Amino acid sequence: MTHAKLVLGLLLSILLFTSGCLEDETSLEDETSEIEVEKVVEGLASPWAINFVPDMDYALVTESSGELVLIDTSNGDIERFSGVPEVDDTGQGGLMDIEVHPDYPENEWVYMTYTDSNEDGIATHVGRAELDLETQELENFEVLHVAEPFQDGGQHFGSRIVFDDEDYLFVTSGDRGDKNFDDHVSQDTLNELGATLRLNEDGEIPSDNPFVDDDEVADSIYSYGHRNSQGMTVHNGEIWQSEHGEEDGDEINIIEEGGNYGWPITHTGCEYGTDSPVGEDPFENPDVVDPVYYWECNTGGFPPAGMTFYSGEAFSEWEDDLFIGNLAGQYLGHFEVDDEDVEEKEPLLEEDEWRIRDVAEEPSTGYLYVVVDGDDAPLVKITPE
Repeated sequence: MTHAKLVLGLLLSILLFTSGCLEDETSLEDETSEIEVEKVVEGLASPWAINFVPDMDYALVTESSGELVLIDTSNGDIERFSGVPEVDDTGQGGLMDIEVHPDYPENEWVYMTYTDSNEDGIATHVGRAELDLETQELENFEVLHVAEPFQDGGQHFGSRIVFDDEDYLFVTSGDRGDKNFDDHVSQDTLNELGATLRLNEDGEIPSDNPFVDDDEVADSIYSYGHRNSQGMTVHNGEIWQSEHGEEDGDEINIIEEGGNYGWPITHTGCEYGTDSPVGEDPFENPDVVDPVYYWECNTGGFPPAGMTFYSGEAFSEWEDDLFIGNLAGQYLGHFEVDDEDVEEKEPLLEEDEWRIRDVAEEPSTGYLYVVVDGDDAPLVKITPE
C-alpha cells in the first residue's frame, strides 16, 4: 500500500470516528451544510404570505399592494389573479395572509386578510372567494368579518389566519400601535383589537365561543391581550402564535380559550428606547397566560413573522420542529419543541440577510418555502443537499 493510501485511510478513519461521536449532538452548522437554497422566483413586490394548493404544484403568494400571485413551483412560472379585493396598503397594511379551505378542491373557497378603509379609518378585514385556477380569477368574493373599530394609522394589523382541526377559522388582529398603556385597547374587550378571533367558515360567530354570553366582551373574541401576532399555525390540535413585543419582549404563545395574554399589563420587554419595563412580570400574574418562549428586554429580541411546524419526510431530523420568520434579525428561526418546552437552535439563512416574512412546508415534497420581504424579493426553496 502506498504512503498516499495510508494517509487517506487514516483520514477516513478519523472522519468516521468524529462523525460517530457527534451523532447525538449535530450542530446546526452541520445541518445547514446539508441543505440547498434555491430562488424559485424573483421580483416579488413586498410579498406577505404563502399557501399551497393541495395536490398540485402551485403556491399562492400575496403581495401587500393587493396582488395575488400563482406560482408553479415545478418551473417558476407566475400568473396573477384578477378579482382580488381592493386594499388600503397604508403603512403595514395591504393584502396579507391567505389560506385555502381544508376541503379543497371539494370546497373551492380561499380566505384572505387585508386592510381597507372608510371615513373612520382603516381596519383588518377577512374575506373569501372561489379559486379558479384555469382563469386565474377570484370569483364571488365576499367580506366575512371586519375587526372593528376602524382607526387612523398604519400599524399593527396582526392578520394571520388558520383553520383548526374542526374547521373553525382563527384570525389575529393587532393593537393598532396603541400607546395608552393605562387604558389599552388590547384589554378593552368590547373592541376586536389585539385579539384572536374565532369564526365559522362563513364568517358567522360560533355559538360556543368563550364570551358569547358576556356583554363585556365581543362575541368573536377567542383570546385577547395581544400586541401584534404575525405568525400562527396549528400543531397537535393547538393554536400557536408568534407575537411582536415592544423593546424586545417578543413571544411564542399557545392560545387558550378565553385567555388574556397580558399586553400591556404584563410584558417581558421594555418601552422603546429605554430600560423601563412595560407592565409587570407575566409569570407573577395568575390572571394572564404565560408565553412558552420569550425574548426579554435587552436580549435583542426576535421580531417574528409567519411560522410553521415541520411534518414532512424531506428533513426527517426536523420532525415537529418549529420554524419562524425573523424580520429585523434577517434569518429563519429554528426551534425544537417538546410539548410546551421550546429550545432555540442555530438559525438558517443567516448569511443571506433576508427579512423573512413567512415560511411554509410544501405538502407534496416536504420542502420549506420562505417568503422574503422586500420591494424586489425572491421566493426561496430549502431542499436536502
